[in-house]
Amino acid sequence: MFSYERFSNEIREILKVLRNEFFLTNNGDKLSLGYSSEYEFIVVEPTAIYEDLFNLNKEIVIVFSPYTTLQPRTLDVFEKVSKRFSALRLEKICGVLVSKDPDIENSLLRLTKSEPESQIIIPFRYDELKGNIDKFFIRNRFRKYFYSRDLFAFESPLRKDLYFFGRNDLIQTIINRYKSGENSGLFGLRKTGKTSVIYGIERSLNKESVTPIVIDCQNPSFNQRRWFEALYYVCKETKEKLNFNIKLPKESDFNEKNASVHTETFFKRCKNRVDWPLFFIFDEIENISRVTAPALHWSQGTDFVLFWQTLRSIFQKGEHLISYLIVGTNPSCIEIPKIEKIDNPIFNHFTPLYIPGFDIKDTKEMVNRLGSGMGMKFDETVYSKLTEDFGGHPFLIRHVCSLLSKELDDFDRPVKVDRKLYQNAKSKFIQNHSNYLDMILGVLQGFYPDEFEMLTMLANNDYETFSEFAEMHSSFTQHLLGYGLIQKNVAGYDFKIDSIQEYLIQQSKYKKLINTLSEKWQEISERRNSAEVKLRKLVRMQLKAVKGQDEAKQIVLDIFGGKRKQELSSLDYNDLFDPIKGEIYFLDLAKIISKEWDVFKNIFSNSKRETFQGLDFINQHRANAHAKDITDEEFAYFRICMSKIEKDLEEFL
Repeated sequence: MFSYERFSNEIREILKVLRNEFFLTNNGDKLSLGYSSEYEFIVVEPTAIYEDLFNLNKEIVIVFSPYTTLQPRTLDVFEKVSKRFSALRLEKICGVLVSKDPDIENSLLRLTKSEPESQIIIPFRYDELKGNIDKFFIRNRFRKYFYSRDLFAFESPLRKDLYFFGRNDLIQTIINRYKSGENSGLFGLRKTGKTSVIYGIERSLNKESVTPIVIDCQNPSFNQRRWFEALYYVCKETKEKLNFNIKLPKESDFNEKNASVHTETFFKRCKNRVDWPLFFIFDEIENISRVTAPALHWSQGTDFVLFWQTLRSIFQKGEHLISYLIVGTNPSCIEIPKIEKIDNPIFNHFTPLYIPGFDIKDTKEMVNRLGSGMGMKFDETVYSKLTEDFGGHPFLIRHVCSLLSKELDDFDRPVKVDRKLYQNAKSKFIQNHSNYLDMILGVLQGFYPDEFEMLTMLANNDYETFSEFAEMHSSFTQHLLGYGLIQKNVAGYDFKIDSIQEYLIQQSKYKKLINTLSEKWQEISERRNSAEVKLRKLVRMQLKAVKGQDEAKQIVLDIFGGKRKQELSSLDYNDLFDPIKGEIYFLDLAKIISKEWDVFKNIFSNSKRETFQGLDFINQHRANAHAKDITDEEFAYFRICMSKIEKDLEEFL
């Protein structure tokens, strides 16, 4: 069915080369962009070798660009061609560009650097695909562009469908609510893909000629305005986004008395131009919510109440003027019943939706699709482990796979990723990239400290205390369940993200319940020895910095006193702090800190008396005192003292 007739002799020569590597299935057409740009395209089906090497099992678009300079609009041709074919027919992840640009590879690199979500484009020059070429030439060019790019390493929200996975059901649920005249709230931990979902909603509604108005509450231009000024901002954004030439009163007319009237009138004028309710998406809602907002008029005043009274009043009039979606990390804005003794207008206004984690099917689709483009073939068992260990959190899953890719740099690709390779990468990720887990858990630590403590209890198998909290405060567990951190089954509660549990165990290893005497002494010895090494470094550095080396040495020798002072006086200052050469003890360090308190007072958070008492108590519980019993009360007090000292040392060093 493929016809060569419409092509120039030059392109026919190239097609003769391509047919040795691909099945030529559709001879395409000429395609115009703008007034003067014209391109040719064809569609080819990859042979078995390409399916094996790159997991390409759909047809590929090949675009011919007859211009000697690569233009940004050239890449738009691929998108335009894809609209002519069924979405299930063409390969979305890659395309081939044959160009007359003599430096096409570097030109393409410069163009795609600023567009991380672009397809993998495999470039060739016209003259490279003529005559008798090496049969591995085309395959090696594919290898170069597939295996050199880390498709997992996305930090920013995804604006396009190309690398967007697993959220279509959620997007459709929100759109259906909008079409039914309902409002919605969408919440989730950081980096769960909330903003990517917003872009997905925009793309889907745009196809139906509906234009959502997204208000970024994080923008100071919005959150620093008073409630009535914020309403003007919403109207202005609506006018600009919809590109309507509709009269809008000036901002000074939006005052405390008239802002709600002007807002409703403006919305009605807009509604006369469209046949759908205006759809507002308020992203990062915590920036105008009680307690969490950066501006006092939102966090402490009544601006939140008055702003939402206006929008809810307009919504409730039943004229299908507006609908809204609230998006953020913290759902407290709809959980507080009263604000300054006034009813919260959006309290229980709708049942919040939480961003769900990927199931195994979603994980497999994303990891297989991206990994195959990088020469990584995953064992089936790895998909389930990724889902289980990271609770279907796409950001974490992608970054573990990105780390895996870096670990495989020295391997010939394609390479098989088995359980052992995955387990090594997972351990390194938890050990070296805990900042990602910190960032995700920051929502709980900042906004829901009680829930964070409950999570720590569950991590350390303190089921009894966790259950007591869960029974007394059901809202605590609702947040943890909603965020997808835990799950409930017949046996009780359990972690849904195993890596979070492992991380919390590491972070809270000295909070877990300990019952045996040997375990108590093991912890005491371990923490005391670690703290002593850091204290030695702190005292040595700080004393020398403030007092100078000679005076600092004399201070240390005076603390030693007697025989030790005489025997060690010949040592260098730094050697005095060597535990072997100087025989310096924990109590010596505590005495130096107490005696020279002015040198150390800005380092320790407690008073001189409290700091010395804590250090003295820690010193009394030494490793050589293992034969002694230690009560639960003494052990609890040791933990308090040691935690304070450890925190001070960590902040200084």
